[in-house]
Amino acid sequence: MKIRQTCLAACAVVTLIAGTAACTSDSPKPVDRPARAAADTACANGTYTWFNVDKRDVLTGVAEKQKLGKGGGELTHKPAPLHTPRTTVTFEKGPRVGAAAALRSLGAHIADTDAVYGDGDAYEFANVRRSAPDLTAGGTRVDGAGTFVDYRWVRQVTADFLYTCADGKRAAGRATSWFIHGSGLLECAEPVRDAKEGDPILVAARMSCGPDAPAARAEKA
Repeated sequence: MKIRQTCLAACAVVTLIAGTAACTSDSPKPVDRPARAAADTACANGTYTWFNVDKRDVLTGVAEKQKLGKGGGELTHKPAPLHTPRTTVTFEKGPRVGAAAALRSLGAHIADTDAVYGDGDAYEFANVRRSAPDLTAGGTRVDGAGTFVDYRWVRQVTADFLYTCADGKRAAGRATSWFIHGSGLLECAEPVRDAKEGDPILVAARMSCGPDAPAARAEKA
C-alpha cells in the first residue's frame, strides 16, 4: 500500500502508521536569562527557574473513518477540531514578566531547536499572536484498500517558572506553547506498534475506528 501525503508546513512531521512519544520532567533546573529578556521584563538582569515541565504530543483533530476499495483513492473526510493549541503565559504573583522573554527562556530550557526556530521563523515558539495550525490543509491519497483515519497533532509544552529579579523580587507563573505540527494516517485493521498510552495515533484510532479495532491496541515490535 502506498500513501502520498502533502506536507502541512515546513516544520511538520508526518506520522504514518507509527506512534509518537511523550516525556516529562519534574526536576527544577535554573536557566540563564535570555539575552533579550531585559528589554521585555519589568525587572532586568533576572533569571528563570523552570519546573513541572510537561512535553507531549497532543491530538488536535481527527476525521471520521473512511473505507476505500481496491485501488484506494483520495481521503475526503477532513479532521474535526479537538484541541486548539495556544501560546500563553499566566502570572500568579510578583512583578510582571514579558511573555515573549519567558517563552524564549522555556524554549532554551527544553533545548529543542524546533521550539526556538519553529515554522522556519526565529522565536516562533514565543509568538503569542500566532495562529493554530490549519486542520484542513494538505491532502492524502492511498493506493490500497482499507479503512483509514486522518488525524493531526502538535507537540505541546507546559511548565511553571520562577523569575528572580536582580533586586531579589520574584515573579511566578506558567507558560504554554507548542512546536512541530503534523499529520498522521492510520488503518483501522492494522495494530499500532510501539505506541504509548495517550499517543495521538491511539487516541485517534479509539475515537474513529472504535475501541475494539486492531489499531486501538498498541503492540510491541
